[in-house]
Amino acid sequence: MVHFDCHAHVYEKITAIPGARYVPKSPAPLKVWKNNLSEHELSGGVIVQVSFLGTDNSELCSALSKLDKTRFAGVGVVDLDVDDAELDRLVAAGIKGIRWNLVRGKAVPDATVPAVQSFFQKLRQRGLHLEVHLEGSRLAPHLASLTDQGINLVIDHYGLPSDPSPEADPFIKAVKALPARNNLYIKFSAHYRTGFSVAPHASALLGILDDNRVVWGSDWPHTQHEETTCYAETRDAAFLASALSDITAAKALYGIAPV
Repeated sequence: MVHFDCHAHVYEKITAIPGARYVPKSPAPLKVWKNNLSEHELSGGVIVQVSFLGTDNSELCSALSKLDKTRFAGVGVVDLDVDDAELDRLVAAGIKGIRWNLVRGKAVPDATVPAVQSFFQKLRQRGLHLEVHLEGSRLAPHLASLTDQGINLVIDHYGLPSDPSPEADPFIKAVKALPARNNLYIKFSAHYRTGFSVAPHASALLGILDDNRVVWGSDWPHTQHEETTCYAETRDAAFLASALSDITAAKALYGIAPV
């Protein structure tokens, strides 16, 4: 049974950074998301920093200040050279991970360079995980190095598969090839961001990992897809999630537990 929505975006106002790739027309209020959780009998969830706000996590932190931190957490976005004081402020606000949003050609940081190693060290010191949003075909060559940094690694949106066949999909092949998978987690979220059914990929991932490494997320308010899906549809399309128990993964990643 799924107890949490581990991937949603909440913002009461829209103040986009320059060059934002997409700016929604309407806010995504905390009250509406909480109503969605209640209607679908979910105990809590995780608010992820939305891309058009960049590294300004103030909306995220404001939402977290109104929530029970035993059932809710956040994932923020920061620069690689973020200072200790800022990270500590985010941790105090309820941030449990940092997201790299690298889709559409953004460069993947080189895990071997000193600046990135310093960033990883800051995450290790605070028990923060790294969440990666990146097309699976581009992620695959980096997966082994990212899972070798002594931190939990969370992959968004089924790994954004690129091949309709799980057996041929570069991301799933890379997961299979990992020498160890004890710190790898997958979000079953945003199936509509892939142009084919990801149900076979969900099944394949559960065959490689176990459900203690999987969480579900609605991806509400479904930015760029607001007109084609809704919360109920994403909940119904949570492939195989009805058979999952997310309690262990949610506790390990976010420190939250159901009521």
